[in-house]
Amino acid sequence: MTEPAAPTGPTPYESLGGQTGVRSLVDRFYDVMDLEPAFAGIRSMHPPALDGSRDKLFWFLSGWLGGPPIYAEKIGHPMLRARHLPFPIGVEERDQWLKCMSQAMDEEGIDTALQRRLAEAFFGTADWMRNQAG
Repeated sequence: MTEPAAPTGPTPYESLGGQTGVRSLVDRFYDVMDLEPAFAGIRSMHPPALDGSRDKLFWFLSGWLGGPPIYAEKIGHPMLRARHLPFPIGVEERDQWLKCMSQAMDEEGIDTALQRRLAEAFFGTADWMRNQAG
């Protein structure tokens, strides 16, 4: 799994505004996914109610971005690829997830340089999650 590059200043978690900022980003991500027809493919992989998905992504990103390791404390090791194997994830699904997150970051007004840094890290992780050739 690719993680954001080690910062020389504040962690990405801190730069996003800590718990409040990361939660806001996650909520915007799922709002965009839920409302935009362009993301129907990845939306269909989620349960009708997104509360649990929102919590799990928030818990994961908290630790992944340099904040408290909430996911590990609540559930254990993320095992991201193994947890996503039941879902067919190819280039299209990867790209939908990345575009959805990019739109959420943009709408949340995240600094452009931080968006680029996170987008690179998100790409590495999203590409690693692929389990389909196309």
